[in-house]
Amino acid sequence: MAELELKNVCKAYGQVEVLRDINLQITQGELVVFVGPSGCGKSTLLRMIAGLEKISGGELWIDGLLVNDVPPAQRGVAMVFQSYALYPHMTVRENMAFALQIAKRTKPEIEEAVSKAAAALQLDPYLDRLPKALSGGQRQRVAIGRAIVRDPKVFLFDEPLSNLDAALRVATRIEIAQLKQNMPDSTMIYVTHDQVEAMTLATRIVVLNGGDIEQVGAPLELYERPRNEFVARFIGSPAMNLFDGEIIATGESTRVKLDRGGEAVSSVATSENAKGRRVRVGVRPEDFELTDSPPLFSGQVHISEALGEVTLLYFQIPEGTEEAVIAKLPGIHPGLNGTTVSLAADPAKTHLFADGISLLYS
Repeated sequence: MAELELKNVCKAYGQVEVLRDINLQITQGELVVFVGPSGCGKSTLLRMIAGLEKISGGELWIDGLLVNDVPPAQRGVAMVFQSYALYPHMTVRENMAFALQIAKRTKPEIEEAVSKAAAALQLDPYLDRLPKALSGGQRQRVAIGRAIVRDPKVFLFDEPLSNLDAALRVATRIEIAQLKQNMPDSTMIYVTHDQVEAMTLATRIVVLNGGDIEQVGAPLELYERPRNEFVARFIGSPAMNLFDGEIIATGESTRVKLDRGGEAVSSVATSENAKGRRVRVGVRPEDFELTDSPPLFSGQVHISEALGEVTLLYFQIPEGTEEAVIAKLPGIHPGLNGTTVSLAADPAKTHLFADGISLLYS
């Protein structure tokens, strides 16, 4: 297995710049997930690593070897695509063995590699079936198995679960997590738009936006300490609430007078010269709690969604003001539709941003 390093990598199609100065180091045994909105360049970056897209500038190193001009077949990578791309006339066994046959491996080597991969993916009962006799999740496992038998330096996954229904997506995600546990030295790069996949699978998450890396870190680091407003709102569902306000007290904790009338207290420390500074206060919906004390926010509940384990409250916001506010309260809270409720938040979970950047990093 291998380490991978990108140095000032960029990609352009004519005058259109898709990726800019991407610098990233991935160590052996990591499962790194690329996430970001549609068009941010995450799949393009993966395809450049695979050799399916030419690098416009910068350097790509795999296991200490510069591979910018190395053909895909010689890079030591294996890619699992969004579509299964299985040969319909071949059995599961033949699909998994095909790449090794092309590489002219011996029959015992091929049988051993296929048997090992099939056991890891629980495909033994299906080895003699055609793809049409498999479920979507089983087909995706065959596609993963086809990559495993090649024993690559780096595994590349391009949204492998997006074609599955919700139940199969959960089951296959768990199987991929188990596969990674069984292959602790394998280096994997995984592209998804689903942040649940990113949070549950990743060793580290790379958040991309508009061709740039916004932040790289462990899943909970990005959730608890987002570097900027984009990461704060992209990681977490529903998205973080943001309130405009002005700092009125500084020190080890910071008090902010909100434009909507409430006050927020954050554990983020600020210096005396920050008093009067315009900031945005960020609170995740799940960090709100009902209060009878002076609130951070008060509003009329427009819609209440009872999901059993949690209740989502959507607040009616006057036209021309900030984004809608959402609260995610644990348990069941009936009868709140149309009522006015007051919400507070733990200062330790109250974020502060100035000019889009978290004050923790400024």
